Amino acid sequence: MDVTQQGASQVVCQVLGGRNLNQALSAFLRAAPGLVPQQRAALQDLSYGTLRFYGQLVRVLEQLLHQPVQDTQLRCLLLVALYQLQYSKAAPHAVVDHAVRAVRKRNAAASGLVNAVLRNFLRKRDALLAVAAGSEEGRYSYPQWWIDAVKAQYGERAEVILLAGNQHPPMTLRVNRRRTTPADYLALLAQHDIQASLIEPDAVLLQRPVPVDKLPGFFDGLVSVQDAGAQYAAHLLDVHDGMCVLDACAAPGGKSTHLLEVAQLDLLALDKDAQRLDQVRENMQRLQLHARLQIGDAVQPADWWDGKPFQRILADVPCSASGVVRRHPDIKWLRRAEDIEGFAQQQAQILSALWRLLASDGKLLYATCSIFARENRQVISEFLQQHDDARQLPLSAPNLNKGQLLPDDQFLPDDQHDGFFYALLHKHA
Repeated sequence: MDVTQQGASQVVCQVLGGRNLNQALSAFLRAAPGLVPQQRAALQDLSYGTLRFYGQLVRVLEQLLHQPVQDTQLRCLLLVALYQLQYSKAAPHAVVDHAVRAVRKRNAAASGLVNAVLRNFLRKRDALLAVAAGSEEGRYSYPQWWIDAVKAQYGERAEVILLAGNQHPPMTLRVNRRRTTPADYLALLAQHDIQASLIEPDAVLLQRPVPVDKLPGFFDGLVSVQDAGAQYAAHLLDVHDGMCVLDACAAPGGKSTHLLEVAQLDLLALDKDAQRLDQVRENMQRLQLHARLQIGDAVQPADWWDGKPFQRILADVPCSASGVVRRHPDIKWLRRAEDIEGFAQQQAQILSALWRLLASDGKLLYATCSIFARENRQVISEFLQQHDDARQLPLSAPNLNKGQLLPDDQFLPDDQHDGFFYALLHKHA
């Protein structure tokens, strides 16, 4: 436990210093190749969990300290240990003992502080948590600006949305209908004692997450891991065989490959990050699909566009990722309130640039994984005011909800999918 506890504290420190969680965790794991799979999983859980409940843990730690801890590594270790004591199944005495020993190696004088803080938490847990819940940051574990924004937009639904963002995300698979059927794949899962259910036409929800190497047929291209909410995109874009289609922000390729599973397309997968475009290529190869891959910036089509209009465009634009925060808890602490306006301006630029590439009578699907209206409905509203040849279509798809209109363009996170926004735009003469 001491290795994972110390490792998680280092990862958490890097994130609180401004680094992306996935990058920090990957770098640590590369530098510690001797960790067994169980240790790697524990390290990830401690890192994610501490950041998921960071707001609450900080409020608890503040009560346990007579003065702030200046040693950032020590502070992070205390936060990780508090997370273990509150949320993990680890034996409390082992958590405390490992934390004390870890500190003693680098700062013997601080080991007494660690021992006192953690044992005081065990003695006064209920009272400490009650005081922490007295502030909204301590109750919901989000920065105050985020809480205020969600409350202002969603009113009485805000608490449910905030709490949903702190849950463990569901693991959902997308069945590659070019290789198998949902029914056949569910039977294959059952043969491997993996319990699952079909929740959308191609979406299989696992009762419990499993490593991808335990998924039957994964490396043969039978399925992909993709959130059910993200799977709406390929159906909503209304693609048909033979169409010329652009996925303008394609990496890592989940929506590109889904489009190719839905129909035979002339698909251009665009992304300005060469390394991330390699992920698209790898996904294409695993699923035995083909598309044209192009490095390029969606805002600068003159650098890569051949002048042939696209009949369909998917604009899955960069955003705050506030709808997928339970998968990326570092987002809560890395984002700033002013970032939302910056994303909105970038989204508007991409949307306007891509609109010129869309053929007459074509359709463009605007998508984000955000729950903030400034990145979603406001961007679309402003765009429609500026473009007389654009109209927004109701969201419907023949294979979803028995062909009925979808109830809302803003999908909020729940026990089956993350938070997404979709707007389907039609270009008329």
